[in-house]
Amino acid sequence: MKEPDSRSHTELMAERQRRFEEDLIDAYDEELEMEVDDRIIDGAAAFTPERREARKHYFRELFRLQGELVKLQDWIVATGHRLVVIFEGRDAAGKGGAIKRITQRLNPRVCRVAALPAPNNRERTQWYFQRYVSHLPAGGEMVLFDRSWYNRAGVERVMNFCTDDEYEEFFRSVPEFEKMLVRSGVQIL
Repeated sequence: MKEPDSRSHTELMAERQRRFEEDLIDAYDEELEMEVDDRIIDGAAAFTPERREARKHYFRELFRLQGELVKLQDWIVATGHRLVVIFEGRDAAGKGGAIKRITQRLNPRVCRVAALPAPNNRERTQWYFQRYVSHLPAGGEMVLFDRSWYNRAGVERVMNFCTDDEYEEFFRSVPEFEKMLVRSGVQIL
């Protein structure tokens, strides 16, 4: 059993703020590298006043939102909550970039990414949702699915990874599967 933290709320908030500020300073190095890359790739056009202001606004908002994600992470750990976040979309739609920005400041022991490859021969013979169950979060964890079981409804049928019957069975099964997850305490976004 985890020992309760004897620090006050103010001390915990100050610690969280200090951690976030340290992460922010570390991020400036990465952003500086991106800025240098922009100069090399885009030439002088990368530093128009409008572009510079837009980047400032973007990073200000990004850091603010990442701070909120750190608070969410701390709440998930403290409450033992289980969270699944599903990212769906076509290739090159920006899922990977969004996931990278979300996980950038989070603890990988709390927040992890599940990006399953195409099913192998063995997985094709399993109950469809079996591949995903092992990736679901335990208490105090958050899992980001870079594509999820909804792949069956979108990509797998088109790529001939499933038959029409398997496709139809998915639509019969998915509501029950998700109801089981929700009843067990898993929140799905």
